[in-house]
Amino acid sequence: MNIKNGIFFIAFAMILGCASKADKRPNILFIMSDDHTSQAWGIYGGVLKDYVKNANIKRLADEGVVLNNAFCTNSICVPSRASILTGQYSHLNGVYTLSQSLEPDSMNIAKELQKNGYQTAIIGKWHLKKQPTGFDHFMVLPGQGRYNDPILKVKEDWGEGNNGGKVYKGFSSDVIADYSIDWLQKTEKTKPFFLMTHFKATHEPFDYPERHKDMFENVDIPEPESLYDFGPETTGRSFMGQKLDYLTERWVKASENPDKSFMPYPGLPFSIEGLDSIQIRKKTYQKLVKDFMRCGAAIDDNIGKLLDYLEASGEAENTVVIYTADQGYFLGEHGFFDKRMIYEESLRMPFVIRYPKEIKGNSRINDIILNIDFAALFADYAGLETLDFVQGKSFRKNLTGQTPKDWRKEMYYRYWAHTPDRPAHFGIRNDRYKLAFFYGQHLNLAGTKKVNTEPAWEFYDLKEDPKENHNAYTDTQYAKVIEQMKVELLKQKALAGDDDKAFPKMKEVLAKYWD
Repeated sequence: MNIKNGIFFIAFAMILGCASKADKRPNILFIMSDDHTSQAWGIYGGVLKDYVKNANIKRLADEGVVLNNAFCTNSICVPSRASILTGQYSHLNGVYTLSQSLEPDSMNIAKELQKNGYQTAIIGKWHLKKQPTGFDHFMVLPGQGRYNDPILKVKEDWGEGNNGGKVYKGFSSDVIADYSIDWLQKTEKTKPFFLMTHFKATHEPFDYPERHKDMFENVDIPEPESLYDFGPETTGRSFMGQKLDYLTERWVKASENPDKSFMPYPGLPFSIEGLDSIQIRKKTYQKLVKDFMRCGAAIDDNIGKLLDYLEASGEAENTVVIYTADQGYFLGEHGFFDKRMIYEESLRMPFVIRYPKEIKGNSRINDIILNIDFAALFADYAGLETLDFVQGKSFRKNLTGQTPKDWRKEMYYRYWAHTPDRPAHFGIRNDRYKLAFFYGQHLNLAGTKKVNTEPAWEFYDLKEDPKENHNAYTDTQYAKVIEQMKVELLKQKALAGDDDKAFPKMKEVLAKYWD
C-alpha cells in the first residue's frame, strides 16, 4: 500500500468510526410561546381561523400530529412552566402561583437529558426566577422581559431578579429565534440536542414588530358569542372573572399618562369617549384580537425560520419539533381576557409535534394529554427509563395511533392563586363533562388575595354546551352524573397526590360543602 492510499484508508476509517459512534437518538426542539391560545392558531377552528397568520403552524400540522385535547394542570405561567420541566403537579414541585420559583436543586427533565448525553439549552422566557439548572447554555429574559430590545441573561452576566444581562437589539421573538439558531450552529453534530426556545409573545401587552403594524387595518374581526357577557348572572357561573373592561381601563390610563402605564401597550392612544358599554366592549375586543394576532404572526415567522434551519442543516428528519403554549387565554369569551380558569379557552394547551422518522403527518389525536406528560415524552425519546420524579406518562405511542388501553379518561386540574374575582378551585374534565369546585380559599399562599369567597360548584355538559355558557350544576337531569363525578374527582385528586394535609382549612371546607 502506498503512503497516499494508506492515508486515505485511515481517514476513511476514522470517518466511519465517528459515524458509528454518533448518537442516533433524536434531537428535541421544544418551542413554546406565552398565552398563544388555541383560538388564535387557526388550526383549531373558531372565529379567528380565517384571519391569523399561521403558515408555519400549518406546516407543522401538515407534517405532524395535532393534539386536540392537551391541557395544563394549573393555568398560569410560572406553575405551568414548572410542571413542564418537572413533570409534576404544582403541589409536588412547590410552584403554586406566580410568586414561587423553581428551586435550582429541583429535579427536572433538562438535568436528566444533560446527564444522559444531550446538549441542552434554553433561550427566551424562563420566568422561574432563580438561575436555570440542567442547561449547558441559557440565555433568558429577566421576569416577563420586554418586547423591544430585550435584555437577556447568560451564566456569565447573571443577576437575581431584574439585575444582570445585556440588551440585544430587535424584536424579542426575532432575537430569541436568532440566538436559538446561533446555539444550534455551535452544537456537536455527533450528539443530540435538547433546545427549549421560549417566546415572550403573546403575553400582554401583545406588542408586535413594525412589519406587522398594518395587519388587519380596516378589518372587522368576528366576535365570540359570549363577548357581551357582563357578569355571572348571565350564565350562572359563580364568580366575576377578569372582565375585558379591565383591559379597557389599562389602555385609557396608559393613553392619559404613558409614564404610569401598567405595561407599554402598542397602538395608543385609546379612547372610549362618548361610547356606551356595548360599543366599549366591541372596540376593546377589536384592539385586543388584532394586537394579539399581530404578535402571534411574529411567532409564526420565527417558527418558519427555525424549521428552515433544520432543513438546511440536514437535521429535520431526526429532530422532534414541538410547538405549544404554556396555557390558553381568553380573547373575549365570557367577556374575559387572561387565563387561570378551568374553562376551555384557558385550560387548553394548543400543541403540534413533528417527527418524520416516526410520526405520520396531517393527523390528530383526541387523547387527554397533560403538561406533566411532556417530560415523560422527552425521556422516552431519549431512551431513558421511567423517571421516578415524573408524575406524567409518555404519550409516544399515542402519537402513532397506539393509545395504551389504560390511558387516562379524566384529567385533574387545580388553580391555587386565589383572588375574589377568580377564586381558587379544583376540578376534573372527561370527554363530555366538567365539574369544578370553587373552594375560594387563599390558604395563606404567596401570590393570593387574603380575602376568601363562598365556595360554589360548577358543572358543564361539553357536548350540549361546548362554550360553557350554562352552569348546569342544579339541573336535575345531571344529578346522577354529578354524583358520580364527585366520587371520581376525589379519586383523581388522590391519584395526583393532592391530599391537602398542609392546608387544614380544606378539611373544614370539604366537610361543609361536599354534599
